[in-house]
Amino acid sequence: MDVAGNRPRTVVSGGPLELAVMWGGFPLLGAGAGWLLAATTGWLARLPWVPFGDLIEWLDRLPEPQATAGTAAVGALAGLVIAGIGTAERLIVTVEAAQVQLRRSDQNRTVARVDTRVVFLADGHLVLLDGDGAELVRESTDLPAAQLAAAFRTHGWGWADDDPHRSAYRLWVPELPGLPGGANALLQARERAVRKDRRDDARELRRELGLLGVVLRDEEKRQYWRLNGRAVTPGQQETTSGERGPDGR
Repeated sequence: MDVAGNRPRTVVSGGPLELAVMWGGFPLLGAGAGWLLAATTGWLARLPWVPFGDLIEWLDRLPEPQATAGTAAVGALAGLVIAGIGTAERLIVTVEAAQVQLRRSDQNRTVARVDTRVVFLADGHLVLLDGDGAELVRESTDLPAAQLAAAFRTHGWGWADDDPHRSAYRLWVPELPGLPGGANALLQARERAVRKDRRDDARELRRELGLLGVVLRDEEKRQYWRLNGRAVTPGQQETTSGERGPDGR
């Protein structure tokens, strides 16, 4: 009898407190920053090195209390925008015995337990690997590791405290041998995307490399790689193409 299958699903998220901090705290911080800016414009305008000097001088010439009210309102509005972005980007993980659901903004992804060998947190990402060591999911998150571990273990998932393949990663350098065909070109393109902080491009190139059997780990804009069990390297391709049947064909 699968005891885990009888347990209710477990939801791991920042909870109401996180929302209260974002929607209450960020606007208040923004309003406070706006008030502080209005209160110090006279002093800031006299500093020769201050950035946005023209804007500071313009604010200093505005009448009071309109200047303070205006900057505080703009700061509060900026805080609301940040809270909205934070709410959309927060990851909500719902774990059951048969599947896990990962929801972020309008994205909703479900992964079956039968397809998953191990789950862990690595470098600020929730990662699910299949039996070949390929990534099924890699989602950035700041959810507490203890809560995630308890949720997955409660429902019978294989949870690891660290990446079980961490020692298999190697630092990538251009034209490195041992990679599948086309992987070096993709890694070069991704290196440029990472250095220029083009996150969407880097994410898409990671997916393309995953299709070739290459799994990545980033560390200070350096790329480390390993191969999963489905990767085919140039040497393996030559061996396969050179095989012949009993009749010599």
